[in-house]
Amino acid sequence: MSAVETYEESRGREGCKECCERCVGSLPWASLIATVLLYMGVALFCGCGHEALSGTVAILQNYFEVVRAPGETLDVFTIIDILKYIIYGLAAGFFVLGVLLLVEGFFTTGAIRDLYGEFKISACGRCLTAFLMFLAYLFFLVWLGVTAFASLPVFMYFNVWSMCQNTSLTEGANLCLDLRQFGAVTISEERKLCTGSEKFVKMCESNELDLTFHLFVCTLAGAGAAVIAMVHFLMALAANWGYLKDASRLQKYEDIKSKEEQELHDIHSTRSKERLNAYT
Repeated sequence: MSAVETYEESRGREGCKECCERCVGSLPWASLIATVLLYMGVALFCGCGHEALSGTVAILQNYFEVVRAPGETLDVFTIIDILKYIIYGLAAGFFVLGVLLLVEGFFTTGAIRDLYGEFKISACGRCLTAFLMFLAYLFFLVWLGVTAFASLPVFMYFNVWSMCQNTSLTEGANLCLDLRQFGAVTISEERKLCTGSEKFVKMCESNELDLTFHLFVCTLAGAGAAVIAMVHFLMALAANWGYLKDASRLQKYEDIKSKEEQELHDIHSTRSKERLNAYT
């Protein structure tokens, strides 16, 4: 009795193991890794970018004494608010895009696994994969532009941070930060902060500058991660589209083959019946 129970238990464990292997093997690992990387990059870009923009507003108000223009005038604060809304839209839009690309990966992987079964590849599935591949390529170009744009504040803050780190070397020189050079204020306004001033020393000693600079660095890293994720999605979608195309051709070949075999069988049956009637 114990031997029978041991055999049944071993069969049960083997069945569970095979089920787990089948489930793990059917996961679209390429799309799954790309989705995780995309979410991490977008979360890092949106979260750090939002806080870095808020830190920029605090620096402009506290040390450069820039005030918000009255009314609906387009100033640096309005531009920062627009960038924040763009960040909100990116977070929501790429969450939905990641879900769509991941679902497509699951369906395509299931189609490939059931290639020799009863599953049939539809033209709609191939068109959807091609559309998502075009969409992923488009957003790949968008993220390239976003990455280039995110490098600009990193470069500017790095210059300011380097001036703060080397204040002992610039004591003899009167270096100034003019916001007109960065397009933050109009040409008629003069918002300078020189190295010998008290506000410049306070800005360098505060945590706002250092934190904002490193937040922009993390924002750039998040944009780079999103670019890599879109490249992963492009490779996965291109491979899936090729597999679906081959599967469609194979399915058509099998349908034609089965149809011809059925016709040959019908012809053979008809001739057999005619011979039988002739003998009788």
